[in-house]
Amino acid sequence: MVHGDGAARFVDRDRLVAEFIKWAKVNAPSGKEREIAGLLEQQLRRMGFAVAFDMAHTKTGGDVGNLIARWSGTRAGLPAMFLSTHMDTVLPTEGLRPVIRDGVIFSDGTTILGADDRAALAAYLEAIRVIQERGTACGPVELILTVSEQPGLVGARYLDYSLVTARAGYVFDSSGDVGQIVVKGPYSSRLRWRILGRPAHLGLAPDDGVNAIVIAAEAITAMRLGRVDATTVANVGLIHGGRLPSIIPDIVEMVGEARSVTASGLQAQIDAMTGAVADAARRRAGAVELVIEKKYLGFDYARDHEHVRLAVRAATRIGVTPYFTETLGGADTNIFNEHGLTCITLGNGLRSIHSFEEHISIENLVNTARYAAALIEEFAATPHDPNDPKEAP
Repeated sequence: MVHGDGAARFVDRDRLVAEFIKWAKVNAPSGKEREIAGLLEQQLRRMGFAVAFDMAHTKTGGDVGNLIARWSGTRAGLPAMFLSTHMDTVLPTEGLRPVIRDGVIFSDGTTILGADDRAALAAYLEAIRVIQERGTACGPVELILTVSEQPGLVGARYLDYSLVTARAGYVFDSSGDVGQIVVKGPYSSRLRWRILGRPAHLGLAPDDGVNAIVIAAEAITAMRLGRVDATTVANVGLIHGGRLPSIIPDIVEMVGEARSVTASGLQAQIDAMTGAVADAARRRAGAVELVIEKKYLGFDYARDHEHVRLAVRAATRIGVTPYFTETLGGADTNIFNEHGLTCITLGNGLRSIHSFEEHISIENLVNTARYAAALIEEFAATPHDPNDPKEAP
């Protein structure tokens, strides 16, 4: 174990705030990350990183692939670790005007702030700077900077994992204050229904029609949506149907989503939602076509897993209190674990994300950088094998 807060104490608050604001102002909504990727490539090369891009954009429909950067570290023979975040924001930040009030960074209310997740990006860069400036002992550090995370972890899904050599790392991308350690993440699936009725003219043959919108309405009414229970959530978020007000609608397309922290909980919710639609269609003499798409698998780490214990030690060393949570929010962490990487999500204090009220405290921003620096040091000091079956999540 590394004693004291090491390089973390040298995080430069003013430099970090300026760095965050600089990156927050770069407009890069999902699918349009080319500008920020180019700027990051330039900066990372100046910091001694080798930079590569994959071809994920040919699958995502975006304008650039995922960015994978590697710095060799300061000591040979120490293990490599990765830090990851996404380059995209859920909405544009064009014209962003940051406002700092009482130690908290907001936008002026006309755009999102983009703290999700430019906060992690800026913090990683500051953490690596202080490691480099102090010559702190560490092995290679890789940055995995993904595209199109916001639409559903799409960039991570199509990441070229052959470009990633580190087998373990961390993703700062959660609303908890720094010190939050997310040990359990959700399973998620998307459901796409095509509900089939029978068209008829309202004035001439109303009794001949089967109203697909009525079937959809009865199905949704029968579903348990929102917070189903402590471990499961569900939603029907898109619905489209009908031709003319005078024609009984024969087709409705409907899209829903379910998430649960257990695979069995997810399956139970899927069964309940699909059953509600099937029952409504049967009562009304309609039909249903259904496609279920797996979005991502969950992850579940024991609190005594070495990767979790390392995160606890790093948090304690910088003077923040570590605490464990589970989440129903997806992150690239889910996909990384599916591909055999050892990875957990950490809180970085994001608030009111995806809204014009989004904000982050400077304290959380600074602590994210300090925590990232401490993780790099702690990882070098207590190497472990994430592929060891004894340490598997």
